[in-house]
Amino acid sequence: MRLWSVHPRYLDRQGLTAGWREGLLAQKVLTGTTRGYRNHPQLTRLRPGPDVPLPGPAVVTYLHGVVDEAVARGYAFDRSKILGPPDPELRLEVTKGQVAYEWAHLRAKLSARSPEVLARWAAVEVPDVHPLFVVVPGPVADWEVVTQAG
Repeated sequence: MRLWSVHPRYLDRQGLTAGWREGLLAQKVLTGTTRGYRNHPQLTRLRPGPDVPLPGPAVVTYLHGVVDEAVARGYAFDRSKILGPPDPELRLEVTKGQVAYEWAHLRAKLSARSPEVLARWAAVEVPDVHPLFVVVPGPVADWEVVTQAG
């Protein structure tokens, strides 16, 4: 499961589609409607607090950001699959180190899969992030290190 912190605009068609599917899977996990992936490290940052209705505003807002990019590209992702409206005020922190790690990871994927998309973003050293996130100083996230080792 990869829930990108980088803005969905940088994803190729395959990455955007996978991000949508994996975001919907995260929504199912958080609502308890699937058995797998319940302890996936990437879900850590999207889990709602104890008094927040499921699936929680973070995953819902994340999914709306992915759909917004899909719509901008002319794709027909079904927004009705998202279990609520986005929270336009919600911002989660993502560290500079995490964004740098994801940018390098995405660039490697694009190099192999979609070199023309990689070329489009060749001049970008520090990417914008998904509208849900705000960048703060710090290293690669602990949950990412777990994912790398696992």
